This record gives sequence, structure tokens and C-alpha cells, in this order.
Amino acid sequence: MREQDAKALPPHLILVGLPGVGKTTIGRGAAKALRRPFLDFDAEIERREGTPVREIFRLRGEDRFRALEESLTRELSTSGGMVLSPGGGWITQTPSVELLRLAGRIIYLRAAPEAVARRLRRVETRPLLAGRDPLVALRELYEKRRAAYETADAVLDTEKLSRQELVARVVELGLAPR
Repeated sequence: MREQDAKALPPHLILVGLPGVGKTTIGRGAAKALRRPFLDFDAEIERREGTPVREIFRLRGEDRFRALEESLTRELSTSGGMVLSPGGGWITQTPSVELLRLAGRIIYLRAAPEAVARRLRRVETRPLLAGRDPLVALRELYEKRRAAYETADAVLDTEKLSRQELVARVVELGLAPR
């Protein structure tokens, strides 16, 4: 897609936050309401690689996974109009963030590590949490990423808003002029 065509599309809505905060759930709901495509980065990388993310981490390392995320980000930077759910650590990859910041609106789904730990299911599928105390791991990730998360264009508190309210707020941001 040409850059001129991408500018004619609404901006991507990019949901960021800790693993398990609800990026995929909220993203799917907002995409449905907006009648836009939804893309979960982890699911797309798994589809393309034919391997679960946890196995990419285990066999090829986090650096390889981040390279796959960056490649997907480059592809998406020339388009618009999607609701995107990158992995929790995507926000720490400054070049990737800057690529999509131009083509989108970054929305931070904020929650304390304690709240996320209470909600989490299937920790074993999350490479940076598996085999560890999830609360300790989430606290470490939160401290490392908090400043990057706070650079988002909008912040939504997932502890104060219901799922329906979060979807509605993301939809509002998707409809708002740039």
C-alpha cells in the first residue's frame, strides 16, 4: 500500500500493556464494533512461523521473537485502519513503536501487576512469566516498561472500567479525529 493510501485510512488503534491485561479481548471487541480488522501480533507470528511463541523464545530466543515483531510492525506501518494487539514487550522496541506511532494511536491498558496476576490464566503460554512466580515477574516487567507504556496517546485504567466501558472508550478513540 502506498503512503498516500495509508493516510486515507483511519489510524491503527494499538493496544499496549502487561501480558494478560486484556489487549486481545478489548481489541477484538473494539474491532467488531468499529467493523475493522483485528490482529494479535503473537497469533500472527505463530501462524507465520508455525510455532507457538513460547517455543520461539525457547528455541530461538527473545531477540529472534523481537525481530519477527519488528518485521510485522514494518508491514503494518504502511497501512491503517486496524485494531492491533502487539505483545507486552513490543512497547520497549523504540524503532517499532515509532513506525506505528505515525500510522496509529497507541492506547495503554493500564493495570497494576497484582490485578493482572489475579486475572491471568494459562501462565505457561506466556514466555516471560512461565516457570516463575507470575506476580514477581509482572512486577519486574511493569517496572521495566512503565515509562514506555506512559508514552501512549491515551491511557485507560482497566481496574476502574468494565470490559464494555473499555471497548467503548477504544471505539471512541478510533472514531476521534487525529
